[in-house]
Amino acid sequence: MAKDALQKLKPYVYMVLLQVGFAGMYVISTATLKRGMNHYVLVVYRNLVAIATVAPFAFWFERKKRPKVTPRVFLKILAMAILEPVMDQNFYYMGAKLTNASFAAALYNVLPTVTFALALILRIEKLDMKRRHSQAKVIGAVVTVAGALLMILYNGPVVEFVWSKGRSHQPADEVSRGGGGMSWLKGTFMLLVSCVSWSSFFIVQSNTLESYPAELSLTTLICVMGALLSATVALVMERGNVKPWVIGWDTRLFTAVYSGIVCSGVAFYVQGVVMKERGPVFATAFNPLCMIITALMGSIILAEDITLGRIIGAGVIVIGLYSLIWGKGNDHLLNVSKSGVAELPVAEAKGEKQGLTEDRTVIEISTGKASWN
Repeated sequence: MAKDALQKLKPYVYMVLLQVGFAGMYVISTATLKRGMNHYVLVVYRNLVAIATVAPFAFWFERKKRPKVTPRVFLKILAMAILEPVMDQNFYYMGAKLTNASFAAALYNVLPTVTFALALILRIEKLDMKRRHSQAKVIGAVVTVAGALLMILYNGPVVEFVWSKGRSHQPADEVSRGGGGMSWLKGTFMLLVSCVSWSSFFIVQSNTLESYPAELSLTTLICVMGALLSATVALVMERGNVKPWVIGWDTRLFTAVYSGIVCSGVAFYVQGVVMKERGPVFATAFNPLCMIITALMGSIILAEDITLGRIIGAGVIVIGLYSLIWGKGNDHLLNVSKSGVAELPVAEAKGEKQGLTEDRTVIEISTGKASWN
C-alpha cells in the first residue's frame, strides 16, 4: 500500500520540483540578460549543455529499446525544436528582459489554460460536463486565468517584507511594466507568444511519445535540432558578430549551464515521463507554483517589488490550480465497468498514431484487494 501511494505521488513531486527549477532559471536568466548577455547565444549554449547532459544517459539506458526515427517522428521532432528551443526560449528571454522575472512568471500562469484549450481542440483532453472532475477542470482553468489577469491589471500598494524594509520602490504603475509602457507592451506580447509556443510543444511532445516512447533519446534529439536551428537564427541575427559568443567564468556561463541541465535536459525528460501517465494538461497545471516561488526569489535576489495585487492574484491562482489538479487527478476514474475494471487514460506506446487523439490502455483493477498489473 505504501509503495502504491508513493507511486501515485511521484508525478506531483516531479512537477513541484520542476517548478522550483524553473523559478531559479527565471530569476538567474533575467538578471543575466539585463546585464547584457545576448539571448540568441544563451539559447544555443543552453541546448548544447542539455545535449552534453542527457545524451550519455540516452545512449546507455535506451540503447536496446530506442525506436527508429521514422519520417513522421522526425517531422514532429523538428516541430518541437521550432516551438520550444527556437520560439519559446527566444521570445521568453526577450519578454523577460523588457519586463521582469516575477511579471514573466505571473503571465505564464495562462499556460495550463492554453494547453487545456489546445488539448480540447485536438481531442486529446476529454471533457464531460456532467461529471464533477470535468467541471472542476473548466472552473480551475477559468479561475487561474482570472488570477493571472488580476495580477497583471491591478497592482495596489507595494507590500513590505522583512528583507525589503527600507528599500526604495518604483511607482506602483511601473512595477508591472518594467519601468516603461512601450517596453512593457512589447515584452507582454513576446511572453504570450512564448506561452502559446510552449503549450503547443507540450501537445506535440505528448503525441510523439506514443510512437517514440524513449524519453531520454527524444530529449536529446529535440535539443540537437534546437541547437542547430537556434545557432542558425543567432548567426543570422548577429550577422557574424563574434563578441556575443564569448563568455567567461561568470554568471553568463552559470545561466547557460543551469538552464541547459535543469530547464532543458531534466525538464524535457521529466515532462515526458509525467505526460505519458497524466497527459499534457496535468504537466502544465503546476506552472502557477513557479510564479509564487519566482516572486519571492525575485524580491529577495533582484529587489523586485511585490504588490498587493500580485498577492491577491496568487491566492486566486492557487484556488484555480487546486481545482484543475483535482479534476486531472480524478481522470483515471472515468469509467468503471460492471466487472470492476477501470480505464486509465495512459498513453499507448505501440505503433504510430494517425492523429493527435487520445488512446487508452485498459488496466485491470480488482474490486477486492487493489493490485496493478
